[in-house]
Amino acid sequence: MMNDSYRHKGLRKLLVKEIQEKGIVDANVLNAIEAVPRHLFIVDDAFLEFAYKDKAFPIGAGQTISQPYTVAFQTQLLDLKRGEKVLEIGTGSGYQTSVLLEMGAKVFTIERQKSLYDKTKMLLPELGYQPKFFYGDGYKGLPLFAPFDKVLVTAGAPFIPEPLMEQLKIGGKLVIPVGENGIQVMTRITKMTENKYEKEEFGKFQFVPLLNEKAW
Repeated sequence: MMNDSYRHKGLRKLLVKEIQEKGIVDANVLNAIEAVPRHLFIVDDAFLEFAYKDKAFPIGAGQTISQPYTVAFQTQLLDLKRGEKVLEIGTGSGYQTSVLLEMGAKVFTIERQKSLYDKTKMLLPELGYQPKFFYGDGYKGLPLFAPFDKVLVTAGAPFIPEPLMEQLKIGGKLVIPVGENGIQVMTRITKMTENKYEKEEFGKFQFVPLLNEKAW
């Protein structure tokens, strides 16, 4: 089941080359994409041959495993340092989670779909990845474990949830796709002081929606 062959590794090298050509320059991000066996996250065998194409795929519960370029783009915006504490909203397949862990982050990840939460909570430790898993409403963040160095939202949000900004350390960054109707603007919020934030925008993307009040 957990087979990661030379062929898979070769395909990952090609995928890294492809996302590099699309503008991903952070060596740590590229190394993590090359290390994580994406084919092991794809639940439907029909998609296995496409595991190392730069595309998103369905993973059940109306969710997708994100396109590798999007994963790399969001991760690059985080400007992640080894040992930093990251809150991830939307565990999904656990692919993005694994990329963050591969980069040496301490990851706290929340998923609101029970079926995905259960599946990923079993899968990641089998692959050697050990984030802290939580089942709940990502809009609320994890106040008990705050503050975080970085917060990453992997679903499209109609607005920027206040609690996620509050749970950042001073100097911390939140990366979130913001917008409705299937198109979002990739947004990065940097917490400058206790109540002052800087906002930057990085182009349009398409994500599945971040749903509110779905758990706890």
